[in-house]
Amino acid sequence: MHFRARFLPWLAAAAALVSPACALAQAQSDSAQSSSSQPNNVQTGNDQAPLNTPYIAVNPLANVSYDNRFDLSLAMAYDHTKAGPNILEGANLGGLDLSGSMWLMKHWGVESSIRAYVGTSGPGVNHLGSNGGPIRGPFIAQYFATAGPEFLGPHNKHGALVAHVLVGGVYGDFERDLLSPTASCPNPAECAAFYNDQIAPAVIMGGHFDLNRSQHWVFRVTPDAVMTHYGTNYGAKISQYDINAALSVGMEYKFTSIRR
Repeated sequence: MHFRARFLPWLAAAAALVSPACALAQAQSDSAQSSSSQPNNVQTGNDQAPLNTPYIAVNPLANVSYDNRFDLSLAMAYDHTKAGPNILEGANLGGLDLSGSMWLMKHWGVESSIRAYVGTSGPGVNHLGSNGGPIRGPFIAQYFATAGPEFLGPHNKHGALVAHVLVGGVYGDFERDLLSPTASCPNPAECAAFYNDQIAPAVIMGGHFDLNRSQHWVFRVTPDAVMTHYGTNYGAKISQYDINAALSVGMEYKFTSIRR
């Protein structure tokens, strides 16, 4: 009895010391469980976005269609030509190509094209220089206005093949850099072996390679064969057909708000 009476106060004191430590350990364990039960994709900050934000892919070609009534294109243009009937050396000209289309049916439309090409050309043997020597690299230019049928070939949301045949006229500017007539050279175009300045018939045959970039915008490459029928008003008055290569690279815009 004396042993039990002396042991009880010590047991009570030990229990008083152990109880707060157990309570603290239990609180920490509950806090850890509560923290681990929160979703991993949510930040605790007020202005933080979820870690696993979904990525939304946007397809720029989703709304591509071929039912627009009108389109318009502007391109940098190249043209190879001959400035005279007997000049073997061709001229490489650069310029702009402005073209527009009106689609009448699914595959058929009407296209018009205005093109300007400028550059220089080597002339024939001449003595047109200011010092009595030959003139070198005089300026020449060609200005086309054509129109004709257009056919929409194979196509999908990525691109299309378009063929056209355009008929119209061309103004050939060949004499601008040549000197005025003189006694020794009454016709400078003849002395340079050039065509005379003139309006002549022209035909453009080729088409477009279109690569769609969005519902409205198209990257366009246009290879063509260009046929002209120039002539001379001197000598035997030669006239001939010349067929040369042309290439345009630019952008097309489709007016999708106006549909056929």
